[in-house]
Amino acid sequence: MGLHIRTRRTLTRQAIRRRHSAAAARTWRPAVAAAVASALLAPLAAAADAGAVRRGAAIAPACRSARDPGLAARMSKDIRAALSSRAGTVSVAVHDDTSDLWCAIDAGRHYDSASVAKVLIMETVLWRAEQFKRKLTRFETRRIPPMIQVSDNGSAWQLWQDLGPSRVERFLARAKATSTTPGPGTLWGLTRTTALDQMRLLGVLTQARSFLRTRAYGLKQLQQVRADQRWGVPAGMAKGVTAHLKNGWLPRATHGWRVHSIGAFIGQGRTYRIVVLSHDNPTMAYGVRTIEKVAHAVHRALNKGRSIGQGFTPESQISEQPDGSVPAGADPQGPVAPPNAQAPVQSPDPLRPVESPDPRGESAP
Repeated sequence: MGLHIRTRRTLTRQAIRRRHSAAAARTWRPAVAAAVASALLAPLAAAADAGAVRRGAAIAPACRSARDPGLAARMSKDIRAALSSRAGTVSVAVHDDTSDLWCAIDAGRHYDSASVAKVLIMETVLWRAEQFKRKLTRFETRRIPPMIQVSDNGSAWQLWQDLGPSRVERFLARAKATSTTPGPGTLWGLTRTTALDQMRLLGVLTQARSFLRTRAYGLKQLQQVRADQRWGVPAGMAKGVTAHLKNGWLPRATHGWRVHSIGAFIGQGRTYRIVVLSHDNPTMAYGVRTIEKVAHAVHRALNKGRSIGQGFTPESQISEQPDGSVPAGADPQGPVAPPNAQAPVQSPDPLRPVESPDPRGESAP
């Protein structure tokens, strides 16, 4: 009798456990399936966005702002309209400090940096000086301004060689720009980066709590980029706003022209950043116009009702000359001869030996 009761109780407990297991499975399996589906569909959605840009179809950028959801909705609509008729592959990242607005379109896609890598080089040089608790050397102060302001490639090459890849990688880790990979050997222009990482690198210069104490020096260099290189993200900015920017423009055998523009904008009570990276452009001018359409949409939304201080760049003022961030004959993909190509800006001897072997001390002039 006792054995019979214990057996029946055991069977009852087993039945209860089976029912609980079945109920848990009914709850757990759909949740897991949803999570797996989300993980699988996320990259497909990003690819679909990129494909939509290439086809010229409308896409839905992810703009959000808890403080100003109306602004996020307007900007999403405006960026979508700006890209609706454009071909090519485009990635966008936007952040406005005032509204805490973020926008991202395919912002994790990798691109060859071209000359926007010069911002990374400059920031790493500044960070190194701070690590050694010293001022910039004459070697550095004679090369940073031309590298940024006139996009001098010889200065960039010398600073890149002086830094070495390991220091650049350590800086990227410090800036949390971990999706960026330094270019191989001396080819700093082939540094691979994303729009999100470029947003982080701009933030190193604009954020009040930045770890880079000499960020004001870096912003000053970006503010003084010469007039014929101030196309791209400044287009459409309001009067009273100051642009701090760097551009890159490089054709290669695959993906056509890489045309990039990154910038920080300060004024009229706002600080905001815009990053637009692109490739698969048939010409430099086409890529510039795509970037400027996006920039107009962003500036218009953030500076509603204010007069425009800079319009679209006339196509006649776009040179179609590569930025020289990959020297002629050094591109692993082989030579490219775009129409009307001319020699890029260079220092007199871009390959002369680096003059500052000791980063801790004063260099030769």
